[in-house]
Amino acid sequence: MIHWLQHTTGGLLVLAAASIAVLLAMIIRLKIEPFIALIVVGLLTALAAGLPVGTIVGTAQKTSDSLLEKGFGSILGHITAIIGLGTLLGSILERSGGARVLTGALLKAFGEKRAPLAMGLAGLIFGIPVFFDIGIFVLAPLVYVAARQGKRSILLYCLPLIAGLSMTHAFIPPHPGPVAAAGLLHVDLGWIILMGAVCGIPAWFISGVLFPTWIGKRMNIPVPQEMIVADEDEDGNAPPLRLVTGIIAIPLVLILLGTFGSIWLPKNSALAGIAAFVGTPAVALTIAVLLASWLLGYRRGMSGTELSELAAKSLRPVAMILLVVGAGSFFGAVLSATGIGQAVAGSLHNAGLPVILAAYVISCGLRIAQGSATVAIVTTSGIIGPTVTELGYSQVQLALLVVAISAGSIVASHVNDGGFWIVSRYFGLTVGETLRTWTVLETILSVSGFAVAAILMAVV
Repeated sequence: MIHWLQHTTGGLLVLAAASIAVLLAMIIRLKIEPFIALIVVGLLTALAAGLPVGTIVGTAQKTSDSLLEKGFGSILGHITAIIGLGTLLGSILERSGGARVLTGALLKAFGEKRAPLAMGLAGLIFGIPVFFDIGIFVLAPLVYVAARQGKRSILLYCLPLIAGLSMTHAFIPPHPGPVAAAGLLHVDLGWIILMGAVCGIPAWFISGVLFPTWIGKRMNIPVPQEMIVADEDEDGNAPPLRLVTGIIAIPLVLILLGTFGSIWLPKNSALAGIAAFVGTPAVALTIAVLLASWLLGYRRGMSGTELSELAAKSLRPVAMILLVVGAGSFFGAVLSATGIGQAVAGSLHNAGLPVILAAYVISCGLRIAQGSATVAIVTTSGIIGPTVTELGYSQVQLALLVVAISAGSIVASHVNDGGFWIVSRYFGLTVGETLRTWTVLETILSVSGFAVAAILMAVV
């Protein structure tokens, strides 16, 4: 029995299924922190597959070659600075009042009739540097104002906004999901930005423009009476619009320059070297953070102490994200070392199931079962990583695969997802109304984003 489990394709597939089942049970039933569950399941899977203890955790004299340290180190060395800097950039933009400036300018440009589209674009743009929940906290008061002025259902204004925030959070770096998947599957962030936008913008239009227009006419949800309307005076010392949009665009432009400069510029030239340097994600984000700190911080009256306190506060939630990603990378390393990844790859090949579809389905299943998009992404990436390595995918194909995994990680948000309750609370929706609006929106966004990625995958 043990030999069959460790050395046959069927046994390895059973072991893979059992490890996923135990992982979900620990997270859902026992309420164990995901990063602890991933470490425990990774260790148990490695032992069950017959890996030597020294290979798993190293020896007393040397642990650096162990799967545990390699799994954590290989990914955290790549993404820690990116996620930390991206989080800090978003917090400076939020504190400076940039969100109000951006949203106000869009509302003024589009007018009252097209205010829902303006709110959607605000979510799309401001969602690039800030986390999903922060975007709602900051922009929700502006939704209340627009909905009251327009005298229409709040759904026409909040759904486009949260669709934009959700799309960028799922598909566009420097958000943790796409950055983690890029690190695990070894794909350049420039391609992730490009393919994420190409796949995500049409998906946002369907879920954040067409769907709200349809559902908003059928469900008239008033603005919650207890919600406080934004104070107009808060914008008195707000930064100019061009500065806000410039700060948001700088890291994206530099990263894209680094990615495509290596293709378009003469190799070994000074320009290619400069593009590669400033286009390195950590360098690009450092430049953006320094500019934001000076232009939106010091020059607008913030002291060094205030910026330091802002950084400390904004970076606290990052610790748990990094632990989950590191543990997920260890679990993926175990799946590869035990041969489980290769067994899954062979089974997919024999079944004729496209890898991109398999990745999406696995990510969807994990998301629906346990609610965390990050856990869904890192676990799925670990499962399909060996398959991708054997197939020798190009950077474009890898980027589309990351989009598919990210799309699966947001499908069917329901009561086990924190985002579900944030949307319900801030926009005055009952559980039933949230299921009929937010849950459906997330599913449309997920399926649409995956559909575009799958079509492009077939073409490239």
